[in-house]
Amino acid sequence: MTPPLRLGVNIDHVATLRNARGGFYPDPVRAAHEAIMAGADGITAHLREDRRHIRDEDIERLKRQILTPLNFEMATTDEMVAIARRVRPHAACLVPEKREERTTEGGLDLRSSPERLAAVIGALNEAGIRVSLFVEPDPEVMSAAHRLGAPVVELHTGAYAEAFIAGDEPRTTTELDRIRRAAAHGASLGLEIHAGHGLTEENVGRVAAIPEIVELNIGHALIGAAVFVGLADAIRAMRAAMERGRGSAAAS
Repeated sequence: MTPPLRLGVNIDHVATLRNARGGFYPDPVRAAHEAIMAGADGITAHLREDRRHIRDEDIERLKRQILTPLNFEMATTDEMVAIARRVRPHAACLVPEKREERTTEGGLDLRSSPERLAAVIGALNEAGIRVSLFVEPDPEVMSAAHRLGAPVVELHTGAYAEAFIAGDEPRTTTELDRIRRAAAHGASLGLEIHAGHGLTEENVGRVAAIPEIVELNIGHALIGAAVFVGLADAIRAMRAAMERGRGSAAAS
């Protein structure tokens, strides 16, 4: 039986809009409440080193106010580990971070500093925080994540999304196969499999159909659609697209 598929809504770019003019509007915490009322299973927020969108006080307020799980995206810096251990979100997703990038450009390199990653995972686990690793969809990476002791991986779907948008069907199929193989291998090791990055209402169905994936984290497409139809309708439309994809997997 195919397990249910959760939707985590990333509210970073509500904060991007707020910060473009300064002040307090639009409020990402209000967006989180509206997302939950529209059917989001959890809220994701990335506190970057340069605070370009989410601010420290946003994370504090989210932890105090929302009742659904808070997924705290973070770099593996001492500062972010200290913040996570103080705030104690439900989950922390470790992501690579470069100051010059517009958005996260790829998955964590699990080979460069495994001792550092293992120490961060241990420190977060000790605080009762469930750790996920944002990684490339590759079976060898799944094995490395398992060796590090992380219970969850989030597969980077950016290459698939870019191929889909470009209309390159052969590359889209290739990238989707990469995601499928990684998800199957990771699940066979006991990892919980999430996915995200670049997913839209148009391309989410094929990823949602992969039975090992139990959670999708989506932000930019939802906030972009919300400009035209409102956040609640954008989330409902995304969930419907996810459910159609999931239903196709169950029927096959």
